[in-house]
Amino acid sequence: MDESNAHVLSINRALKNIKSNVLVDFICTDAARIIVVTNKVATSLDLQTIEQYVKGVNCINSNKVDSSRLLQLKLYLKIIGLLYLQENTITPINLNVVENIIKDNYIFNNITLVVKPWIIKVSLKSDITIIWIDIWDIQSGSNAKMLINRCFNVDNYIAIIWEANINPSILQYKNCWR
Repeated sequence: MDESNAHVLSINRALKNIKSNVLVDFICTDAARIIVVTNKVATSLDLQTIEQYVKGVNCINSNKVDSSRLLQLKLYLKIIGLLYLQENTITPINLNVVENIIKDNYIFNNITLVVKPWIIKVSLKSDITIIWIDIWDIQSGSNAKMLINRCFNVDNYIAIIWEANINPSILQYKNCWR
């Protein structure tokens, strides 16, 4: 039995001890990283168990093990219900205002933005904006699920977060929207 198979068996034993349904299928190392392939999406407890084992192995420099990371998805959301013109001014809402709204609102605490939000006026005659946000999320989409259809207050207005299928920065022809 080679060394990587022994590590797989040891990690799987540790995962079984914490009553996890996740099993390690494969381990590969190179100069820059350690890759651990599992049969299911690992929870934070599973990752912690795997990380503790990897840091304890003598042939691996534990200083090179920064932190474990799950594969992430980029998800698109839109915030609807904010005024285009800031209250009591003729100044349109800008990126700084939107970033402060996101930073100051507790529902966005565990959210990482992929890019800066996009601000779009709904129509020429409307005073409402759509703010497109792209977020990083784990494969289960739990962060996005916590945000979708949530309402929050901004001044005297109620904004709602919806799931979005397309980002305004990606051009598509109308015939491609299927």
